[in-house]
Amino acid sequence: MVMGNSSVKQLVKILIGAAWIDGRIQSEEREYLHRVAKQSGVAQDPEIHPLLYELKSVSPQECYNWVQEYLGDRPTREDYQHLIESISALIYSDGEVATEEAKLLSRLQLLDPAIAPQKGGYNALLKTIQKLYHRWIDGESQM
Repeated sequence: MVMGNSSVKQLVKILIGAAWIDGRIQSEEREYLHRVAKQSGVAQDPEIHPLLYELKSVSPQECYNWVQEYLGDRPTREDYQHLIESISALIYSDGEVATEEAKLLSRLQLLDPAIAPQKGGYNALLKTIQKLYHRWIDGESQM
């Protein structure tokens, strides 16, 4: 698959968002993100740079919005597979899988074009994301 620059940028943004999903970026995740951004030629992009260098954090909702933008309403199996492989490589880069990261992967499985009805899968994912996000916010406010 030949990805356009906007698709590459979107994928890198999603990876950065996935790294933030547990509330912090581990050093191994950071190294992986920098390597991917440099190899993709987007490390100095004005939209990517502040995210890559952690000048701006990413909320779980932003990450999930970016996933939807990247996949669109009718994701191809190839786009979906590339996204899952990229996120999995990031998540496993630090040798441990946080609960929030595991939830992200399981939620992404709902979008698999091979098994999910397109709109129904997205709506189910969105509701699950909203519940997860509210639970996360509630947990943070109690600390």
